[in-house]
Amino acid sequence: MPIDDLQQAAQKIAGFLASLNKLGGMRLKYRITAGDGARDPQGLEARQIYVELGGPDVPLVTQHNGELLRALETIAAQMLRLEQRENDLVSFDAGNFKALRAQELRLQAEVAADKVIRTGVPFAFAPMNSRERRLLHMSFRDIEGVETASSGEGQDRFLAVFPAGKTDLPVTPPTRPQSFDRGGGRERGGRDRDRGGRDRRR
Repeated sequence: MPIDDLQQAAQKIAGFLASLNKLGGMRLKYRITAGDGARDPQGLEARQIYVELGGPDVPLVTQHNGELLRALETIAAQMLRLEQRENDLVSFDAGNFKALRAQELRLQAEVAADKVIRTGVPFAFAPMNSRERRLLHMSFRDIEGVETASSGEGQDRFLAVFPAGKTDLPVTPPTRPQSFDRGGGRERGGRDRDRGGRDRRR
C-alpha cells in the first residue's frame, strides 16, 4: 500500500532527523527524496522515500553492520504507521553502505555456494533483514548447483543454501553470538572469566 501523502511523510522524517541532531547530539546531514526519484534502481526495495545521510557521524550510523541505519529506518516506518511488510517503502543509506554491503553479500554467496557444492552439506547465513535476503537470493540465481530458501520467523529469519534439488535436507539454524554480562563478567554457556582474561570453566 503506497504512502498517502509523500510530502507530509518526508517532513515528518526531516523533523525526526533534526531532533536527533539537536537532542541526540548527532552530526548528520540528510537529503530526502520522495516519489519517482526515490525508486530503487536495483528493484530490491519498493521505496517511495529515500533518505541519504552524510556528515561527521556517518561512521556511527554504519558500524556494527549498519545496525543504527536499520534502526532509523524502523523508527521512520513506525512514525508513518507502516505495517512490517511495508517497511521498505522508506529506505535510509549512508556513505554508500548498502551498495558496499551488496558487494560483500555477493562474495559471501560465492564462498557459501562453493562450500555447499564441495561438501553436499546445507549452509545457513546469520539472520538478516528482508532486503539482504533478497540480495542473497539474487546472487545465487547466477550460481549453478545450489538452491536457496528462507526459514525462521521475524528477526530470526535466515537464508539457507542447499545442493540443487535437495532442499529437503536438514539445515542447522545459525546461532547468535554469545552475550556478556558486563557486571559479573560471566558468559552464557557456563564460563567465568578470570582477571587475566582467561576462560575458567565451572
